[in-house]
Amino acid sequence: MAIPTQSSAPQNGFHLTHYLVYGVLCLIWGSTWMAIRVLVRDVPPLWSAGVRFAIAAAILLLLAALRGSRAPQGPRQWRAVGVLGITMIALPYGLLFWAEQFVTSSMTAVLYTALPLCVAALTPWMSKHAVPRSAILSMVVGAGGIAVLFGQGLTASRSTLLGGVAILLGVVSNAFSILFAKRELAAMDPVVTTGWQFLVGAVALVGASLMAERGQASQWSAQAIAALLFLAIAGSAIAFAAYYWLLRHMQPYQISTISLVIPIIAIVEGALILQEPIPPLMLGASLVVLVAVAGVLRAQAGEPAPITLTEG
Repeated sequence: MAIPTQSSAPQNGFHLTHYLVYGVLCLIWGSTWMAIRVLVRDVPPLWSAGVRFAIAAAILLLLAALRGSRAPQGPRQWRAVGVLGITMIALPYGLLFWAEQFVTSSMTAVLYTALPLCVAALTPWMSKHAVPRSAILSMVVGAGGIAVLFGQGLTASRSTLLGGVAILLGVVSNAFSILFAKRELAAMDPVVTTGWQFLVGAVALVGASLMAERGQASQWSAQAIAALLFLAIAGSAIAFAAYYWLLRHMQPYQISTISLVIPIIAIVEGALILQEPIPPLMLGASLVVLVAVAGVLRAQAGEPAPITLTEG
């Protein structure tokens, strides 16, 4: 997979290639939730997450070596890789893998739709870039559609509540890392930076597993191995490298709308693979979300000043 390494300014409009990469990322990451759910049934969550990113790191760093790509240069670049290894990989995915022991894959994807609003709230503070008014309004509309989807699958139990809180904490960490990466990684090869981030995250996750999951057995069934390989190769090595490439060509609040599309893919896969019914209300809400995503992607940076998101 050839990934451009030159730095370019973010663009407000998409070319066909951008739409294709965006769609592939939605499809891959929409499928990872089910794979995680399958994997953590047989393997402790922190250990399975650590192994996933260790494999992905080996693939990307080997690819970088074959291409003759340079490692990060100087303290600032290494510091950026270290920060993102924790905030983009170890923390959100450690929380996510743990939470999916108690929260369904589709509901996990639904909770992650808080990401665009979180990114929009942090954007003026971290990047000094104004989020267009129409983009924020579209995200609010999308959040309303997601609230309907959430209500369709809501269950009341202490374990699912704790799992939901863990997922939302991971969302905040992920939102920070998106904006941090946009600012710090513009001139760096996405294959190299992603590989090193995965390695840092894998070391942190394996270390956490050795401390917190000691004595827990791993059952490496055929399904668990298949899920792990999908997560490591497609969901990590390919998807994250493509994600960082796409981040160079669009604004962070735009790319974060992937998290609004993912739950719809997760719900559809549940219907097709697990024979789960899709109520008409859920289908209608999904269409509202897709319309909202289109509004965010088409928003122009030159529009009127954005609505400020504050606590009320």
